[in-house]
Amino acid sequence: MAPLRFVALGDSLTEGVGDPVGGGWRGWAALLADGLAEDGVAFTNLAVSGAQTREVLQRQTPAGLALRPDVVSVVVGVNDTLRRTFDIRAVAGRLDEVYAAFTGQGAVLLTACLPDPGAMLGLPGALARPLARRQRAVNRVVHALSDRYGAVHLHACEGAWLTDRAMWSVDRLHPGERGHRALAVRFHALLAEAGLATGAAPSAEPESPAPTRSANLWWLATSGTGWVARRCTDLLPQLLRLAADEMRHRARGTGARLDTRASAAVSAALAALSATERADAV
Repeated sequence: MAPLRFVALGDSLTEGVGDPVGGGWRGWAALLADGLAEDGVAFTNLAVSGAQTREVLQRQTPAGLALRPDVVSVVVGVNDTLRRTFDIRAVAGRLDEVYAAFTGQGAVLLTACLPDPGAMLGLPGALARPLARRQRAVNRVVHALSDRYGAVHLHACEGAWLTDRAMWSVDRLHPGERGHRALAVRFHALLAEAGLATGAAPSAEPESPAPTRSANLWWLATSGTGWVARRCTDLLPQLLRLAADEMRHRARGTGARLDTRASAAVSAALAALSATERADAV
């Protein structure tokens, strides 16, 4: 019997950043792979650090489809929120194409909603709120499309694990080994409940000791700060403008308008997808 084929798409979270093994990254998807089937799993990780939904659609999806996976994970969107070009309608359209392509082949689709990067980085409120609004928009789209395509969906944007520092690496954006294991365990539980995982659940306990404080500080000084800067360079001027707009609205007591505007944009994006689906069906 051929082994079950599992393909992972996405960005640095799925690439495994924060869970170093043998000079590279391992991550939650690799940990999950071992428990998907008793007879073995052929696992391919196509995720790339920094990927946005555009890269997942244009580069990773064709490669993933060629592998004809039985199970595919698509966890992406945070990097889109960190760019000046953020457009929830475009994000929704790309995710819809990716989800449709894999479920059209019969693959079981795994998705997740994620915490907002501003809160994880501990940014001041005026800077954090616009990023949170963007991430909520992405999560709402992922929720809606996960329902549409029957995905196995993990609510990773909430829960005690977000505030447990033992779960996170020093950059506060990526889980450490314990956090990656927590994601793998939670995905495995969802799959096992649906009768889609027959292997043993991954262990929740790390195999390696947590990095020392000095090692964390060294990483942050030599690599981590640059990592964040590369993701946010083109966003910073716009983010400052968004923060100024945020403060003006709060001063006037009209902050709710920003949430209403963002919610309307998500509704319009999802409505556009539904209209396209109806037109295609005619």
